[in-house]
Amino acid sequence: MNDWWEQLEARLERELANFLAANPAQQALLQEQEARDRQANLVGERGRLQRQAEQQRQQLLTLAEEIRSWRQRVQRARAAGAEPLAERAEAHLTTLMERGRESWSQLAELGQQFADVEAALQALVVAEQSTPASAQPGGNLDELEQAWAAFEAEQQLESLRQRQG
Repeated sequence: MNDWWEQLEARLERELANFLAANPAQQALLQEQEARDRQANLVGERGRLQRQAEQQRQQLLTLAEEIRSWRQRVQRARAAGAEPLAERAEAHLTTLMERGRESWSQLAELGQQFADVEAALQALVVAEQSTPASAQPGGNLDELEQAWAAFEAEQQLESLRQRQG
């Protein structure tokens, strides 16, 4: 069945390619829709990354407060001469600081992903702006308007000739 499915898929791909080759306007519409879909996906991804980064920043702030608190506890335990308690508190502090480094690393990774998404969005905008108007569906509207105006002028001229002639 898998072979049958692959054959069907290949046949449909060929038919689509032939159809699009025969209908450049449809090809342009398809490309435009794909670009819009890609842009929508990238905008959604950017929002998701922003929310994740904000959540990560909040966790880091909470963790920073917890680290500050445990540093004070270590100092208080040492000042009171409770060295075994201070050592246990310091071990916990080390664990918290490692979590903080991991969180910073994750936040940096989110930042890189965000930059990649922004670059992809910018590339789409640049590609859209650099697409010649004649390649965009409806992009040759000025040309169409001019052709229509010429057609109407020709029709009116023909009408005048018939009346005079």
